[in-house]
Amino acid sequence: MLRELAENFRPVAPPQLIDDAYTDDQHSRLLNIVRKNGPWPLIMAENFSTPEEVIATTSGTIPEGVKLTWDMIGLNPVFRGYLARGGTCFYPEVEDCYYNSRFLELVRNYWDCQYAEPETFLFNIQGPTPIGGPPHLDGTVFRGMTMENTPLWLLLTMAKSRLFDRWRSKKGQVIAWYYNGKVGGGFNCWPNGPSADPYQINAPMWGKAVVVENEMMFHHGQATGPVSMRKPEGMDITTKFAADPENPTGWRLETFGKVNQHVPAQEMRFLVHWGARLFKDMDDFKRTYEHTDDICAETAIGMLMDDMGKRGIAFDVPTDPLHDNAFVGLLSQAYDIGGPQNIPPDALDVAA
Repeated sequence: MLRELAENFRPVAPPQLIDDAYTDDQHSRLLNIVRKNGPWPLIMAENFSTPEEVIATTSGTIPEGVKLTWDMIGLNPVFRGYLARGGTCFYPEVEDCYYNSRFLELVRNYWDCQYAEPETFLFNIQGPTPIGGPPHLDGTVFRGMTMENTPLWLLLTMAKSRLFDRWRSKKGQVIAWYYNGKVGGGFNCWPNGPSADPYQINAPMWGKAVVVENEMMFHHGQATGPVSMRKPEGMDITTKFAADPENPTGWRLETFGKVNQHVPAQEMRFLVHWGARLFKDMDDFKRTYEHTDDICAETAIGMLMDDMGKRGIAFDVPTDPLHDNAFVGLLSQAYDIGGPQNIPPDALDVAA
């Protein structure tokens, strides 16, 4: 049954490619913010507090009796920072990028909705990396439960269960890439379900972007850069990414003052993720902002436990379900919907 559910994860419309997502001036201002305001944490460090929470988001399973560690999870050297959240842009010099009329029109048309509001503006930055982990779903939100008041692992578990579609928010993204390297660096996604053929957006990707609903589509980044540089030594959950003071255009990874890797500008991949929440009409908007049909974490946890009980899954009722690692691990197994198996092979070095 859960594997069948996975086939229902398809975006509201096919991904739409656009070019020149940002002007040269906008791109320069965005990158200047990243250079000036680092260092930036790993995506994993920013989103998760325990390895069990990671498993809950990736449709993985935890063998019985195994205590997870960060070393067992593996740390992909991809880093993140936020440019805006909610209605607030953190950097006035890129307000034109966040309150972006072109993007708002694109996602309204994509969803066939009357209204849209900017919700998220973030970036991923990296040097050479392995393939971006198992294909995954982005964190969705529900009326009453958002990134501001709910752990990401719970939002994703709710989405995978499909028990909460009544409250699920409509979301759309414009995701742009800047990568001029010669090896990999693209994007794989499965808009027709995980058993269908993947759709690939391949580098070079200088200003190329996709309009999409990533919460309902399995996707991940392709391997990027020279194979010999994809696994920097000495990384841990505290490793950060920043401008390299020894190179005016370069970057570096650093862990507790020790440089793990220098990254030349040519091998830096910069992803800019703009996201909006959509409303079909004024009734849909009022339902959200007047909180006439919200859900809360207590109700959601109760619905998940009721569902597991009906399916014959035994568990001890947790006293603190949002922070109980064993319970999080159980949910990750109970709602393991799997994902694409037909993953394109890693890009290899040009000379290989």
